[in-house]
Amino acid sequence: MASFPPRVNEKEIVRSRTIGELLAPAAPFDKKCGRENWTVAFAPDGSYFAWSQGHRTVKLVPWAQCLKNFLLHGTKNVTNSSSLRLSRQNSDGGQKNKPREHIIDCGDIVWSLAFGSSVPEKQSRCVNIEWHRFKFGQDQLLLATGLNNGRIKIWDVYTGKLLLNLVDHTEVVRDLTFAPDGSLILVSASRDKTLRVWDLKDDGNMMKVLRGHQNWVYSCAFSPDSSVLCSVGASKAVFLWNMDKYTMIRKLEGHHHDVVACDFSPDGALLATASYDTRVYVWDPHTGDILMEFGTHDGSVYFWATPRQIPSLQHLCRMSIRRVMATQEVQKLPVPSKVLEFLSYRI
Repeated sequence: MASFPPRVNEKEIVRSRTIGELLAPAAPFDKKCGRENWTVAFAPDGSYFAWSQGHRTVKLVPWAQCLKNFLLHGTKNVTNSSSLRLSRQNSDGGQKNKPREHIIDCGDIVWSLAFGSSVPEKQSRCVNIEWHRFKFGQDQLLLATGLNNGRIKIWDVYTGKLLLNLVDHTEVVRDLTFAPDGSLILVSASRDKTLRVWDLKDDGNMMKVLRGHQNWVYSCAFSPDSSVLCSVGASKAVFLWNMDKYTMIRKLEGHHHDVVACDFSPDGALLATASYDTRVYVWDPHTGDILMEFGTHDGSVYFWATPRQIPSLQHLCRMSIRRVMATQEVQKLPVPSKVLEFLSYRI
C-alpha cells in the first residue's frame, strides 16, 4: 500500500470524486471513431470542452451545459443522447455565438488540440500584406487540430466550419499551443523534429521553423507574456526560445529520459517539465536552475496537495515584480538580503 511522505498532512487532502462522464459512441461508425482518447482541451473562456473521440473525430461540447448536467444528476453519466438533446435545445432560436455542440470529422487521427481567441488590436506580423482572406473578430473562437499525417486544421468553434488547412509538417503533429496575447500566433510541435510558427491572422502563413531538437518534439508552451516558448522532447530535450527573434535562449539540462510535458506558472517565473524518468522538475527559466524536484525511484506513488487559499502577500509581490523584470534582475536589486529572499523562488 502506498504511503504519503512525512511532510504531507493526509487530513488536509480533500477526497476527490467523479462528477460526471462524457462518453464516446459504443461502436465505430464508418471507421471514423474508435474508443481512443488522445487529447482534450478547454477553451480560454471556459465556454467549450473538446476531446478526440477516436480515429478521426473531435467533439465540441458547451462546458456550462455539461457542468449543469453533472450537478443535476450527481455522478450519473452524460451520454451522447443527453448531450444531443442539449445541442437541439441550444440550436432552437439560439443567439449568435451561443455555444452549441459539434462533432468534427478531421480526416485523420487527431493527436493534439488547442483553442485560440483573437484580440483585434493584435495585428499580423506580416506587415507587407494588405489583403487577408479571414478577418478574425474579438468574438472569434478557433480550434486547432494536429493530425497524424502532419496537417493542422483550423475550425470555427461556433459553426464547426473548416477555415484553414496548414500543410508543412512531415510527421505527426504532437502538440499545439496558441500565444496567450490574442495574436493568433500558433506553434506546432512534431515528430519531424521541428517546431513551426504560424500566423493565423495572415491566413495561416508559416512564419518560422524552429530547429534544434535531434528527435521527436513532444510538447510546447508559451510563457504568459508570449515572449518565451518552451519545447520538450526525446533525448532529454528542454529548450527555451525567444519568440520575438525566433532564436534559442538556452537548453535546460537535468532530465534523464524523454521529456513529454511542460508549462509555465501564471506569472512566468517558474517552468515545470515532466519526463519518462519519473521526475517533474520546477525550473527558474531565467537562470536554468532546478528549484524543486518531484519524483519517485522505487515505484511508490505520492500525492501532492497545493494551497487552495487566496495567494499570499509574498506570492503577489513575486508576481508584481516579475511583470517588470526577470528573475536575474531581481537578484541584482540593491535591497537587503531578506527582501531578496522574500522575492525569490528558491526553496
